[in-house]
Order: sequence, then C-alpha cells, then structure tokens
Amino acid sequence: MSRLWSRLGARTAAVALLSVGVAGGVYLGDDREAQQEGLTAQVSAEVDQAEHEYQRERQAVHQVQSARQRAAEYQAKLRAAEAAKAAAERARRAEEAAASRKREREKAEEAENAAAKPYDGPIPASCEEYSGNRKIGCAEMIKAGFPIKEFPCLDKLWTKESGWNHKARNASSGAYGIPQAKPGDKMSSVADDWQTNPATQIEWGLGYIEARYDTPCGAWAHSQSSGWY
Repeated sequence: MSRLWSRLGARTAAVALLSVGVAGGVYLGDDREAQQEGLTAQVSAEVDQAEHEYQRERQAVHQVQSARQRAAEYQAKLRAAEAAKAAAERARRAEEAAASRKREREKAEEAENAAAKPYDGPIPASCEEYSGNRKIGCAEMIKAGFPIKEFPCLDKLWTKESGWNHKARNASSGAYGIPQAKPGDKMSSVADDWQTNPATQIEWGLGYIEARYDTPCGAWAHSQSSGWY
C-alpha cells in the first residue's frame, strides 16, 4: 500500500503543479483562454487516469488479500478434515478391539461352561418331576447343597451304575446299592440300614462325590472319560 500511495501522491503533486501553471498563465497573456481550456482538460484527464490506476491497484490488493484468506480457510478445512479422519480411525480401532475382547470373553465363558457342565440337556424345575428313588435322590442332593441343575448328571451317573436300584449288587466286585459302594459296608458310616434304605445310600454317595469330584457333573464327566467314578 505504501507503493500505491507514493504513486498516487506523485501524480497528485504533478497535477497540482500543472494547475498552478495554468492559473498563472491567465495573467501572462490576453489570448490564453483556449490554452487554458486545453490545459484544464489535460489536468482532468491526468486526475482521471490517476484515480483509475489507484482504484485498479486497490482492487488488485483486495484480490490478493482475498486469495490469501481463501487459501488459509482451505488449509484450515484440510487440517480439520484430517483431524476428523484420524479421530474416526481411532474410534474404529477401539470398537474393533472392544469387539475382539468381547468375543474372547464369550469364548472363554463358553469353554468354562462346557468344562463345568458336561451335561447340556434340560434342567428339571423341581424334584417333583421324579418318583421313587430318583425323587429321594433329587431331594437329598438339594439338601446336600447342590443346585438342581446338577441332578441330570447324578441321574445319568447312578442310572449307569445301578439303575437307581438300592439292592443292586455286583457279584464280581462286591459293589452294592445305588452308588455302587465297594465294599457296600462303607455306607454304614452314615447309618446301619445301608443295605435297605435308599436315603442312606444316597447320602453316602453324595459325600463320596463331593470329596472326590466336587459335583455330580464332575463325577459324571470322570465316568464318561474313564468308565468309572
């Protein structure tokens, strides 16, 4: 802008000097009117030319400033877009990591549940679904502190061992009763009626299972893998 004002000031000064000369020329001769009119027109043209060039240079300066502003705004938009893109990428990676961790947890839980529950069939709502020695066995199991979801495992285990017959006897091994205690008189630690009372046999059998396998499903899993418990 200093250059612009310098050029305008120079032209203005030249026009002023020319005007002074024209004004002075009026007094130097009688026949100067035509010359004065010509000089006045020349002065006006100079002024107009100076004004035109001033406006043109002013417009050019404005265009340069506008272009710089637009370039700065564009760069700011680019930076904002890059920042938004980076934030979206970080969010996507975080979501993928969270989903991966969730899948791993679900797999671990499935594996844990499968290991803890070898039986995956229906769970009885209550012991009233059974009768005879099975009903007694279910009630005794609940009394011993096991959840009812363990009873299907116990049912399968003792169905395999004795068919829930409290008089079942294995002549070759000497095993006796519902849990097939070997020898059968081990069950006398609970009561003397171990040969005839299914509740006595079941109580002893549940104590044996808890001591060795923690749960009926643990005993059933061992029976499945080795053929005995």
